[in-house]
Amino acid sequence: MGLAAGLALAGLLVHEMVTLLLGIIVALIIAIPLAAAADRAQRLGLPRILGALAAVCVLVLVLVGLGFVLVPAFVDQVKAFGTRLPSIFDSVQRQLGGVKGVHTQNLSHTISGLIENYTSNPQQLAGPLAQVGSAAAVFIGGTVLVIAGAFTLAVSPQPIIDFILRVVPAAHRPVLSDVMGRVREAWLGWMLAVAIDMVVLGGLLWLGMVIVGLPFAVGFATFSALMTVIPNYGSIISAVPPILAALAQSPTEAVLVLIVYIVVNQIEGNLLLPLIMARTVDMHPAVVAIGLLVMAALFGLIGVFIAIPLISLTIILVQALWIEPQEAAAHLNVELPPGSAAGRTA
Repeated sequence: MGLAAGLALAGLLVHEMVTLLLGIIVALIIAIPLAAAADRAQRLGLPRILGALAAVCVLVLVLVGLGFVLVPAFVDQVKAFGTRLPSIFDSVQRQLGGVKGVHTQNLSHTISGLIENYTSNPQQLAGPLAQVGSAAAVFIGGTVLVIAGAFTLAVSPQPIIDFILRVVPAAHRPVLSDVMGRVREAWLGWMLAVAIDMVVLGGLLWLGMVIVGLPFAVGFATFSALMTVIPNYGSIISAVPPILAALAQSPTEAVLVLIVYIVVNQIEGNLLLPLIMARTVDMHPAVVAIGLLVMAALFGLIGVFIAIPLISLTIILVQALWIEPQEAAAHLNVELPPGSAAGRTA
């Protein structure tokens, strides 16, 4: 019984520690651009808090502006797309009716039945809505705490940095300081790259779908832009709904939409990302794929969205603490003659 109680307590502690670690990581990600703005204000002779506040105000204005421009059209098109889902699946069934092994004849009826069931019996939504409301309250409260912590850290980061440096031995403090500088540079570059990528990718996809004549172009383009946060897989996931909607119109339109996504993603992967990701850590696609799985297992859905910063942190730590010291030692052994006193000392 004591062992079972200890294991249960350890499980609870690990779960809470993972949640705490996730909150700290998100706060650091938010604090870094705020600290950069505060540093610029300090160089201009202004208080750091003014720079951080200016960064927050700019971010809020951008989000509000995008909200006024995109959110109404996005919400309307999402509702319209949800309403048309049964007819879309019916059309897709007719388009694929001649393909052997396709069994979609009951799918549209199932979707229509579910929608009608919840529409005619709204009390069934009471339980799920209560759970969603409770989760939303917890999320909002946690978000406020994380943003407050990030703002405080951005305004006065030096005491935290000094404390972290004092934890390690004096001989390793320069390496730790270098690591923190690299992480800051990589995460700033990642955030800038994601912001530019969202705008350019969403704009190009919207333009391509408008040219093709696909309905819900704003909704699909916005969804695809948001999914760019998920590396490699976000573009695949975001391409499925517009291709299905185009297939409901005609196979030709589906092929055109697929071509639009392929062309835009080629532009993104071969032209845009190499230019805007220059300040981030170069990561092999296999490393990203494995990292996504690990972060999803540790942190859930949020871990997928912050996978790139965490993977880059891991790579920087491995480079600074293991690879570079090994390379320096090997280079030193090559430079010094093996039989010399200095070589024997090395």
